[in-house]
Amino acid sequence: MAIVFTHLRAFHAVAEHRGFTAAANALNVSQPTVTTQVRELEERYGVELFLRQGRRVELSATGRALYEVSTRIMKLHEEADELLANTGRLTTGHLQIAAVGPFHATEMIARFLARYPLFKISMLLGNSDRTLSRILDLEADVAILAHMVDDPRVHTTPFSTHEVVAFVSSDHPWYVRDEISVSELEGQPLILRETGSTTRRALEAAAEGAGIAIKPFLEIGSREGVWKAVERGLGIGVVADFEFVAHPRLKTIRIADADIRTEYRLACLRERRSSRKIDAFLQAVL
Repeated sequence: MAIVFTHLRAFHAVAEHRGFTAAANALNVSQPTVTTQVRELEERYGVELFLRQGRRVELSATGRALYEVSTRIMKLHEEADELLANTGRLTTGHLQIAAVGPFHATEMIARFLARYPLFKISMLLGNSDRTLSRILDLEADVAILAHMVDDPRVHTTPFSTHEVVAFVSSDHPWYVRDEISVSELEGQPLILRETGSTTRRALEAAAEGAGIAIKPFLEIGSREGVWKAVERGLGIGVVADFEFVAHPRLKTIRIADADIRTEYRLACLRERRSSRKIDAFLQAVL
């Protein structure tokens, strides 16, 4: 017997909201209704989907596997609803964007909203690895990445390419310089983003190619933290040139003898490339 959609929806809501009461509120039904639907689903297939500990519920191994499937089903259900609601013309909906930074993302959102002003937009920021995982896990519809993706599940389209530059504070001896060589970075106090950052990955690849060893003096998980540390004179930062915002105490310096670049790309799941809202976003921003 096929799974009843309402039962699957009840399971998904409990898994997503981590509780039966919260799931009932989200679905606008009574808590006993949700409890009954989940219990009937478990009994029908002879499985345990949740581990119940008082008021707390945790997904079992089977529950975690089913949640991955139900997430895709609910996303497709949402897209079907948007398709039918916007037959003939895409007007409203909710687009979730994951991005490695706000610079390109805000520009793209402005272009999209100029065409589709009634859309709701959500934006999640993180490093490249986290941003990619968000489309793979269906937390986002579209990702704005700064590197190539070697994954057959993912469709990508190039958007722009940017040079990676170093930057220092006015107290640093390099402040008077316009260029440095990549070898000069060896042994310097570098202030870098966490592992998974695109600029860090590009710098480390260039250093390896030049046969030098670099390591962070400080590792900070946000752009703002890196900038503040460099401004306080704690070390040298790196950034894609277009992301650098003019500051009276900071200056960029080209790395003259190394071609260190980040390539920004739009990405989505290949199986969702034909989604109307994803296609509309790509058409609007490219």
